[in-house]
Amino acid sequence: MENIIIFLSLITLGYTAGTILEKKHYRSIISREELMLSLPAVTLKSVDYPEHQIQSARMVWGSAVISIDYFKRILAGLRNIFGGTVKSYESLIDRARREALLRMKAMAPDAAVIVNVRIETSGIGKNANKKGVGSIEAIAYGPAIVIET
Repeated sequence: MENIIIFLSLITLGYTAGTILEKKHYRSIISREELMLSLPAVTLKSVDYPEHQIQSARMVWGSAVISIDYFKRILAGLRNIFGGTVKSYESLIDRARREALLRMKAMAPDAAVIVNVRIETSGIGKNANKKGVGSIEAIAYGPAIVIET
């Protein structure tokens, strides 16, 4: 009986810690997104600035690797059995993409706009062992345009 109580306590502790850390990361993302609202990142291939006003254009990128915790992996496994939306993986991918965009924008503090932005995601470490690592990598990249002022 004592072993079951210890096991359940550890599961509860792990789940609680994972939830707290995820919420803390979301708060950090939201606050940094608000700070970087003045730098648009768009999928347009070009901008309407006259060519003589463009000072420089350079490639910027940002990447993030976010790992899924053990408890979300269990929930995702149950969802695969019964079907439906896997919300635990949705939040994982959302955080990775948003973090990658923020890191890309951080590389271009002097830019007026980042154009032709692309975001790619991939699972990494799935075949590292039989259980799988369950990490997601997101990379965002595009040319940052600096305008003469």
